[in-house]
Amino acid sequence: MDVDDTLPLESGPTATRQDLQLGRRMFHMANGVATATAYALFFTHEQVAHVFGAIACIVYAVDRVRIAYPEVIERHAPWLNRTFVRAEERVRESAMIPFAIAVLLTMLTMPKVAALIAIYALALADPLAAIVGIRFGRRRLVRNRTLEGSLAFFLVTTAVAAAVLHAGEVAPDGTIAVLSLAIGLSAATFELVPLRLDDNLTIPLFVGFTTWLVAALAGVPLY
Repeated sequence: MDVDDTLPLESGPTATRQDLQLGRRMFHMANGVATATAYALFFTHEQVAHVFGAIACIVYAVDRVRIAYPEVIERHAPWLNRTFVRAEERVRESAMIPFAIAVLLTMLTMPKVAALIAIYALALADPLAAIVGIRFGRRRLVRNRTLEGSLAFFLVTTAVAAAVLHAGEVAPDGTIAVLSLAIGLSAATFELVPLRLDDNLTIPLFVGFTTWLVAALAGVPLY
């Protein structure tokens, strides 16, 4: 008797954005931190297009295979669905696609310091804000956003901006503190806007361009 390879609807991923999914969020953090650190230490702006362009294409290809052959994953590695995939991603691209595209665009279009702040913010502030909001959020600001989660986003983004700007020695410490607070506040405010776009795409682009703009207004060169 032939075996039916199709999957019943309930056998796929079931997690939603309101589920903690620590494995997924830790994977998000590790990918972002590793990417930004590699860019900071090993790659020039010119090398980015070749290396990370290829990585983005590989990520896209692997995700299309996941969508086309869900029965293979469910049969041989069902833990992947439970740990990393949401129900909404059953038949459409995962968040890794806008993540990869946004990281590549940020690297290609912005000064290196601005791109690093943007990618580290995406890697750290976004998942940590979600964890804080889900576990400890009590005061709702807008849909799916809490005061506690937004405060975590602000603090982490501000800390990331201060650390990268200080490492780049782009300005005196007092100026860096002001710039970092402005970047963190702008990013946390933007994160509250209910856009119909994946925040993996919007957050790094906004943070990067905001960093670039704030630095330019303060007369701080980032190149």
